[in-house]
Amino acid sequence: MKKVLKKLLLLVLALVLVLTIKDKTYAATYGKLTYEVQNDGTIEITDCDTNASGSLTIPDTIDGKKVASIGNFAFYVCSSLTSITIPNSVTSIGDYAFYVCSSLTSITIPDGVTSIGNGAFEDCSSLTSINVSDNNKNYRSVDGVLFNKDKTELIQYPRKKEGTSYKIPNSVTNIEYCAFMECSLTSITIPEGVTSIGYEIFYGCSSLTSITIPDSVTSIGNKAFYDCSSLTNITIPNSVTSIEERAFENCSSLTNMTIPEGVKSIGNGAFNNCSSLTSITISESVKSIGNGAFNYCSSLISINVSDNNKNYTSIDGVLFNKDKTEIIRYPSVKEGTSYDIPNSVTSIWDNCFEDCSGLTSITIPEKVTSIGAHAFEDCSKLTSITIPEGVTSIGYETFYGCSSLTSITIPEGVTNIGDWAFWWCSSLTSITIPNSVTSIGKSAFLRCSKLTSITIPDSVTSIGNFAFEYCSSLTNITIPDSVTNMGEGVFKDCSRLE
Repeated sequence: MKKVLKKLLLLVLALVLVLTIKDKTYAATYGKLTYEVQNDGTIEITDCDTNASGSLTIPDTIDGKKVASIGNFAFYVCSSLTSITIPNSVTSIGDYAFYVCSSLTSITIPDGVTSIGNGAFEDCSSLTSINVSDNNKNYRSVDGVLFNKDKTELIQYPRKKEGTSYKIPNSVTNIEYCAFMECSLTSITIPEGVTSIGYEIFYGCSSLTSITIPDSVTSIGNKAFYDCSSLTNITIPNSVTSIEERAFENCSSLTNMTIPEGVKSIGNGAFNNCSSLTSITISESVKSIGNGAFNYCSSLISINVSDNNKNYTSIDGVLFNKDKTEIIRYPSVKEGTSYDIPNSVTSIWDNCFEDCSGLTSITIPEKVTSIGAHAFEDCSKLTSITIPEGVTSIGYETFYGCSSLTSITIPEGVTNIGDWAFWWCSSLTSITIPNSVTSIGKSAFLRCSKLTSITIPDSVTSIGNFAFEYCSSLTNITIPDSVTNMGEGVFKDCSRLE
């Protein structure tokens, strides 16, 4: 009986194994290529040896099976390949199929290709043309630029295509993701009919000085003009309703910006690091402004808001919410060395005073209960500040890089000193941590090189990694028994500590 049961068990296991093998693809190699046989019996190219160089031809068949697809990231970082021949058998090209094929100069899409994935030619930094067989029913190329067949979608403009200006054909209504990424064009004209400038379309076009946005466009997408560092001015039409996250980040030549009527939202970091931007005007239609929308705008003098805006206001160029309970952004180079935050304010936004290197003193009113992350980061001339009693937390990098700060009062009620909170406060000589604090974050006092003493109260239970690293003047410190969690390198390179 045992033998019969054993045989039955082996038969069941064998059947399961056969069924599993039947449904499962398997990987093999053909020259420099790795491939998998799919469930339908066709072959997908899944990988290529990154050492492959020069010209490479993908075969029509391998072991009698048709090569039908090029998979996602199949030729990722094959940076020495100069040409790749795609056979007529291929019907689909996956997402990022030729990503970072940085020596590839041209490629031809054969007759049978019916789908090309997102970013298929992204970071092909030597690509001068993309050619499509005349018999292809889904795609076409016009002067080396890749479109869908009816030319309503522009899919990819080769990064190294000759010429400095380009007029997108009037038939185009949609520009695909990353279509012009890091191209060397100086001017681009977008036709009426295009409704959206989407994700990373002009990302890294560092030679682009001018662009015309038509009235048909309703949204400017995430990182749409990221790092267009030569763009000196741009007119946003009234048709646009949203400017998304980081849309103009690192546009370091923009000098001024008017947000037109119609725009309802400005995304997080939308104008981050626009270092030449001196002023910005916000229209009455704007209903939401994201965190850090004007971070590192190191030339910003004023932010002005329409009197009719129901959500925001500006006072002497400083941006607030409408009822002035929240201070959102203080311009980096606004005139004056001191600033008294209005008494109505209860909340200081993330990055609010970031990089305000001209301010030596800031007065925070008693009503403030919340101070955001990075709020005073790189206020390098700020010498002293008093935190009101209602504040319960000092957040991430709140006073990071306040290198002139000699003293600070932390009130009872604060329970947490966040990661990097006082990093590089190199003039800080002493600090008293109140009995309410329970945790000191990672690198909270890193490089406070003049800090000679600090008292850690019995309330503290946790001290993060490298909390006092490079506090080279610290001579003594007592760790209370309450501390149950102490990270690595808390006192690393505190050479004078006994």
